[in-house]
Amino acid sequence: MRKEPSQARSRATVDAIIESGARILEDRGWAGFTTNAVATVAGVSIGSLYQYFPDKLSLVEAIRRRHFDDVLAVMRKAMAGDLPLPQRAEALVEGMIDAHNINPELHRVLLDEAPGHDGSRLAHDAFLAEYQNHYTDFVAAHRSGREGPTDGVLAQLLSGAVEGVIHSGARKRVLGSPELKQELVRMICSYLSGVD
Repeated sequence: MRKEPSQARSRATVDAIIESGARILEDRGWAGFTTNAVATVAGVSIGSLYQYFPDKLSLVEAIRRRHFDDVLAVMRKAMAGDLPLPQRAEALVEGMIDAHNINPELHRVLLDEAPGHDGSRLAHDAFLAEYQNHYTDFVAAHRSGREGPTDGVLAQLLSGAVEGVIHSGARKRVLGSPELKQELVRMICSYLSGVD
């Protein structure tokens, strides 16, 4: 962002711009995504939009970061408290499905069409570091055995599997399937219960 909003009204304007940008990106894809369209939908002048976002790539990065924040909130919630593995796995899967089911077409556009921004690598790296730390904590709390691969390796495999299923489900618009949720929970529990 060009500048951080400090007052409530400025924060509301930025939120409206980001939400409108997400809707435009979801509805029109990257090819139809313009700052003029976003400003119109947000009900702000193009000058107001440019006050916070110098170009459409910086706006896409704000949309991505909001998604990163949603995913990390799911991870924090799933790791809160002292839950047994089945309940924690269910909380994780439900939260991930909810976070990706809000705007499934938006996630497809962000994954497949929208280019990155110069600053996106740092934000993505910070997101991945915290994301993997949560998975490592998840594995450490619930793996059945003490021998075998490190918690970090198991966390990498587990996060990749969950992420793959969730992103594939979002692309195919099947995240609402109770069977998908049930089997993903069962996969997590089976994987961690069988690790020695």
